[in-house]
Amino acid sequence: MSVRNLETLFRPASVALIGASDREGSLGAVVLRNLRADGFQGPVWPVNRRHTQVGGGPAWPDVESLPQAPDLAIICTPAETVPDLITALGRKGTRAAIVLSAGLKQAARSGGPTLEQAMLDAARPWLLRILGPNCIGALVPGIGLNASFAPGNALPGKLAFVTQSGALATAMLDWANSRGIGFSHFISLGDSADVDFGDVIDYLASDPGTRAILMYMESVKTARKFMSAARAAARNKPVIVVKAGRAPDGARAAASHTGALAGSDVVFDAAVRRAGMLRVDTLEALFDAAETLTHVKGWQGERLAVLTNGGGAGVLAADALALGGGTLAVLGAGALEALNQCLPPTWSHGNPIDIVGDAPVSRYADSLRVLLAAPEVDGVLFIHAPTAIVPADRIAAACLPLIQAAAKPVLTCWLGGAAVALARRDSASAGIASYNTPERAAAAWLQLATYARNQQALQQLPTSVLEDFTPDRQLAQSLLEEALQEGREWLADAQAQALLRAYGIPTVETVRTRDVEEAIAVANRIGYPVALKIVSPQVIHKSDVGGVALNLVSAEELRRAAEKMLRQVIGLLPQAQILGFTVQAMADRPGAHELIVGIASDPVFGPVMLLGEGGVAVELHKNHVVALPPLNTRLAQDMLAGSRLSLLLAGYRGRPPADEAALLATLLKVSQMACDLAWLAELDINPLLVDEHGVLALDARVRLRQVPAGERSRLAIRPYPLALEEHVQVKGQDVLLRPIRPEDGQRLMAFYAGASPADMRLRFFMTRREVPHSELARYSQIDYDREMTFVAMVPQAGGEPVMVGEARAVCDPDNLQAEFAIQVATDWQGRGLGRQLMDKLIRYLRERGTAEVVGQCLPENVGMAALARQTGFDVSTASAQETVAMRLSLR
Repeated sequence: MSVRNLETLFRPASVALIGASDREGSLGAVVLRNLRADGFQGPVWPVNRRHTQVGGGPAWPDVESLPQAPDLAIICTPAETVPDLITALGRKGTRAAIVLSAGLKQAARSGGPTLEQAMLDAARPWLLRILGPNCIGALVPGIGLNASFAPGNALPGKLAFVTQSGALATAMLDWANSRGIGFSHFISLGDSADVDFGDVIDYLASDPGTRAILMYMESVKTARKFMSAARAAARNKPVIVVKAGRAPDGARAAASHTGALAGSDVVFDAAVRRAGMLRVDTLEALFDAAETLTHVKGWQGERLAVLTNGGGAGVLAADALALGGGTLAVLGAGALEALNQCLPPTWSHGNPIDIVGDAPVSRYADSLRVLLAAPEVDGVLFIHAPTAIVPADRIAAACLPLIQAAAKPVLTCWLGGAAVALARRDSASAGIASYNTPERAAAAWLQLATYARNQQALQQLPTSVLEDFTPDRQLAQSLLEEALQEGREWLADAQAQALLRAYGIPTVETVRTRDVEEAIAVANRIGYPVALKIVSPQVIHKSDVGGVALNLVSAEELRRAAEKMLRQVIGLLPQAQILGFTVQAMADRPGAHELIVGIASDPVFGPVMLLGEGGVAVELHKNHVVALPPLNTRLAQDMLAGSRLSLLLAGYRGRPPADEAALLATLLKVSQMACDLAWLAELDINPLLVDEHGVLALDARVRLRQVPAGERSRLAIRPYPLALEEHVQVKGQDVLLRPIRPEDGQRLMAFYAGASPADMRLRFFMTRREVPHSELARYSQIDYDREMTFVAMVPQAGGEPVMVGEARAVCDPDNLQAEFAIQVATDWQGRGLGRQLMDKLIRYLRERGTAEVVGQCLPENVGMAALARQTGFDVSTASAQETVAMRLSLR
């Protein structure tokens, strides 16, 4: 993850165009024309090895002859020239390039790596960043930069658009220009050999000129990098994505039910939810969502009231809301009585609130006030169809101030054309979201609801271990390692059941036997009735080949079932190796629900979890949901809600409610398995019986994988590192040192607010009274893969703990260097807390393999310089910057 040198990529002061040309229609001519047509203020240096004049001005023959190193180079020469050009640019001092050239996937003429890899190898020594290859380029209208061969310029605006598709980029630019939609950045990634979605999202997240990030995606290369950037950005501004490829292409190759149901697209949906982004289905919806999320504030809940002067429009909105799974507010007695006072007797007396077509201005305003005050209404959709009674702009003049002052979201829908044009314009000027049809307005409300749920999921921070449960990890690992050493890809039934018991998941007694006689002996011991199942490495879904017999009540019945089973399996699978049978006690749970809980391995996002209806027809059921581990209780509850199983489990027609808490605990334990067991490729618990007595796993299938040497965690989201919490003593006071969490934002605000002006200047190198909210969010909502902040918390009698210190470090993408900062509360200075924080930070960085730690402080910050010397730093004054440089080698 790196934004290094992206500033020169997207805000260059000078540009060199390599391959510039006067030949009409050539790539070099189009790009040169775009660079000079959009008002870019810096120098543009054409490079052409044959001509000294290009585009009516001087040209340079090569990179070496340029008057100085350009901030940005644009390359549109043949693919085989690109690696050498990157080397020359790096040597010259350039740190960013856009490679428009295609064909770099082919091998170099000398053999060996591809041209693309040679290009990356050439860039690496200089940390030179590359956009592309095979891309349209980038447009930054705010600085007049059109470094692309797009057929036109982009209008300036506050939206950033990032796309993998070049063809779509040019079409989208034309579409946006025709509708007056402007951009802060318009970026085509192409093959994204270096700069990818993660890098660009990270850069745009901190760009003050970008209000929302819009993306068209076709694939994700590195899940954790993408999720890290998306989660950080989504905490500060809307991130909205259209992703192609909703077809379940990956399901056909899966061996387990979980793998078949957890297709690549539903996994991407799960990633979007956990990252706090919003996914939409169309490019038009992309811009609708940007309009909605950037203008609507004050989300309170999903209950919507529809206020309209036409019954038909209200019904259309209500239908669209219902079809999308939305919720109409049920008006309470107070709201109904208040509406009776201000509406004629013929009003609809329900929601939608039809105030009748002859409504004057006062009727709109009075009804709106009632709905805004009603506690059972979370938001309002305001619909007006033009009438001859009163002009739409007069209604807007009366109602827009009420909407602006409202504490809850209000969407407007001005139906019609010229008759409502002024009202639409006034809504836009007031910063109020407006839509042309009731259906689009209802869709916008549904987007808000989805976005709010995803933002709540983003704030969840599951720990790396369950706090109230300790599994038998040693037993679980030994089961998996033993199977792998024997060369087996699947655990035997008895081993799979033992694995579940190691994680506290109840199972039926299961015993593996070698032959029929041993199976009878085991059944006699367990007690009838029993289930009998075939054991064969070639038989995964036993019921498909007659490999399961249930409710066997005697030894003779078991013998006949075993003989029949052998005939059927051998007849259908002659090559199957029969290793014996498993005997299981039959569970007596007649009213239990059959569910499936499982783990699958997504090739991009790693382990994913599944919950849904189970049984032999599991793949025919539609009620299932996929989520990314790790989970906490809130996320497990969201998973249950998303599966639409809650009504089923709540009890009906005399059937008692199921033990939902036991099911949630099982989800958390399976999540723990996904975090702990790198060898686990797939898990099916099917069926998992759930009733008022709890849960019981009847059957489980476990597929294993070899773990490549040096593989890091496959989890797309790193858990909260609970193991890094520790209690220390500071002058006899107990202090908790722990990683910062998102909910620490208010504590961090109070910590900075309580600091003296002198301390704030020493910390931030300038005088500041407060830290902006966006900065606080960035400091408290970190990604532990990229940075670490340890905070010191002191308990307070009868109250919340107080933050009295922080130490943070941000690592570069190659883990070569980490920059640190530290601050201790004024009244805690001189007690040794700073040393405790610094020691903990250094230990952490040393364990993660960081090469060195660096920092700066003001010359008057003698305490910081002394602390650095005590902890082994080299401390030297850098007079040119008027700061003290601190450096500690960790290797």
